[in-house]
Amino acid sequence: MAYLTQTQSGQPVLILKEGTSRSRGKEAQRNNIMAAKIIAEAIRSTLGPRGMDKMLVDSLGDITITNDGAAILDEIDVEHPAAKMMVEIAKTQDDMVGDGTTTAVVLSGELLKKAEELLEQNIHPTLIVSGYRKAAEKAMEVLENISEAVKVDDKEVLRKVAITAMSSKGVGSAREHFADIAIEAVKQIAEKRGERWSADIDNIQIIKKEGKSLLDTGLIKGIILDKEVVHAGMPKRVENAKIALVNTALEVKKTEISAEIRIRDPTQMKAFLDKETNMLKDMVEKITKAGANVVICQKGIDDMAQHFLAKEGVLAVRRVKESDMDKLSRATGGRMTTNLDDLKPEDLGHADLVEERKIGDDKMVFIEGCKDPKSVSILIRAGLERMVDEAERAMNDALSVVADLFKKNKVVVGGGAVEAEVAKELRHYAVKIGGREQLAVEAFAESLEIIPNTLAENAGLEKIDIMVELRAAHEKPKGYLMGVDVFTGKVANMQKMGVIEPLSVKEQAIKSASEAASMILRIDDVISSSKPKTPKGSGEGSESEFE
Repeated sequence: MAYLTQTQSGQPVLILKEGTSRSRGKEAQRNNIMAAKIIAEAIRSTLGPRGMDKMLVDSLGDITITNDGAAILDEIDVEHPAAKMMVEIAKTQDDMVGDGTTTAVVLSGELLKKAEELLEQNIHPTLIVSGYRKAAEKAMEVLENISEAVKVDDKEVLRKVAITAMSSKGVGSAREHFADIAIEAVKQIAEKRGERWSADIDNIQIIKKEGKSLLDTGLIKGIILDKEVVHAGMPKRVENAKIALVNTALEVKKTEISAEIRIRDPTQMKAFLDKETNMLKDMVEKITKAGANVVICQKGIDDMAQHFLAKEGVLAVRRVKESDMDKLSRATGGRMTTNLDDLKPEDLGHADLVEERKIGDDKMVFIEGCKDPKSVSILIRAGLERMVDEAERAMNDALSVVADLFKKNKVVVGGGAVEAEVAKELRHYAVKIGGREQLAVEAFAESLEIIPNTLAENAGLEKIDIMVELRAAHEKPKGYLMGVDVFTGKVANMQKMGVIEPLSVKEQAIKSASEAASMILRIDDVISSSKPKTPKGSGEGSESEFE
């Protein structure tokens, strides 16, 4: 319905377009909070090592089975604007630190749930937001105090962090194997810039192939191209490879303008065709002259050029993605060439072996044995397509947390210990603040306890007993190390159990959750535009003229 108001003389004034809906005040807040809580509730059961998986079926019938918060929310087609903000939290968390997505969303949902209780007591939203902001700042201080610095060359710590990140994924006994691969891969691509380390996991290529088992997943010190050798006459294996990375087509370029060639004599026709052949022959000669025995081309390779390359015993691959070309350059030390006239021996990349292998039904080209490559590949194997996808998500989490430690080498313990400790400290801090904001800080503290609470609930434990035991444990010396052991159903020292996580994952989760909750709380008016009407006779449910 159109939104109307009236002038003093009683003249109606149309403000909003017809079909626009509007909800205001408490109704708008209630709707937004409810939508966000539903999203948090939907993925809450996936948290922790005893969390359950979700099966998502899209409109085409494709199935995804996962308990990765970001993957679940990415697959769900969310309509409500507040719910979309929850999806954004998960995406941001995943992009920034690669782990802790479920924690961030569940925490945000709980912050809104507690805020709703305060709103019922007529506490103004801006007061709650202010209290939440102060609580989040204090939480950052507490996290910094209870974190421990680690050395990035301490393989044992990196291993524990990677295994913790994969504990909720369904990769089972392959966790240790995956952790070792992740550590080796990140160490290989990490670079020191001044005093700081940088590890960009985009330089790690992940290739998935069904078949064999998770334990057959391996690290290749080089790059895998999901392509095959272009010509049957070319060698399928080249040792001590000198690789030319070519960014231009090995074809005769067509003219920009439409041209017509009039030939009156058969010899002219032959001369014309010979010229084309010679041009291609020249291109191949320039490559072989530089000493290359492998050609990786980003564009096409003409049939005649393939023939000449095969005669020279050169292995060639064509139409390789630009991202793979960049990775090849980093891995082999080769320089990308746009003009073959500029190709010199020092521009060539080097690898111990370039070989075409059959993996499952597909042929792939493996470029391996590169000397100190700054880009590597991981080939993930598993018996089921769904399992391969979940293994990729697990590997991504492991790579992300190891890379996080290279960027900020501080860790905290997991198992809900950190959240319980921050909650305890926030309760002490709330008393100092006083006033109505104190209630918001206490609400923030209670919200943080949703994490150990959910870990216990998902493990089928008596959550009230666990929370009482956990709070008591945190009042003792070194209490900040005590978390929920979901396997024994007791409160235990998480450091001794090797359950540790990067500090940056926890920091980002608390920041994202408090910011999203604050933004949703400040909204008191939702104005939704009308959807465009589907023209008659098109779209779903339109009647056929023949009916």
